[in-house]
Amino acid sequence: MANILLTGFEPFGGEKVNPAQLAVNRLQGEHIGNLDVVTGVLPVVTVKCIEEAVKLIEKYDPVAVINVGQAGGRVELSVEKVAINVKDYRIPDNEGNQIRYAPVVEDGPAAYFSSLPVEKIADALVERMIPASVSYTAGTYCCNEVFYGVSHYLRNNRPNVPNCFIHIPFILEQAAGAKPARPSMSLETIIRGLEIAIEQTSTFLS
Repeated sequence: MANILLTGFEPFGGEKVNPAQLAVNRLQGEHIGNLDVVTGVLPVVTVKCIEEAVKLIEKYDPVAVINVGQAGGRVELSVEKVAINVKDYRIPDNEGNQIRYAPVVEDGPAAYFSSLPVEKIADALVERMIPASVSYTAGTYCCNEVFYGVSHYLRNNRPNVPNCFIHIPFILEQAAGAKPARPSMSLETIIRGLEIAIEQTSTFLS
């Protein structure tokens, strides 16, 4: 069977956990559709996040890539449509870098669109009673940086490998007792959502 690479991120911004890391780790080694799930966790550090993602791609030789990241404040799974060539960090990364008004890739295109069927993925999630929608803003932090950087690498080196990015909400343990209140979703629901996204990817590739 062919590999699909699923990545999450380490905790950042003072959080003790990152639901993207937890969800991705739970899916390591699963067989979904016609795909074997291989996973990795990326640092929340400019440049290094892309470098680690590329290392994982070269290690596992996947037929598709889905990067996953936490978006605190969102109320649903956001299947991202577009990555922009901008780094403008609202908070420092995990090594204290706070990049402002810089490109992800010098002289790169202004944006890349997802090469996976994000609309079908979002529709399939909603049909299975998981809150989701297509999003047109992946932000300007490490999530967008990875989405853009992976897209740039794939288009120039592995053009037949499609990719997308999925933002997920806080999980319940991050929301319990928080002031002000935080939107959240159970980790099990997030994991099920990612399984459905992989199912849709398998169908798209078949």
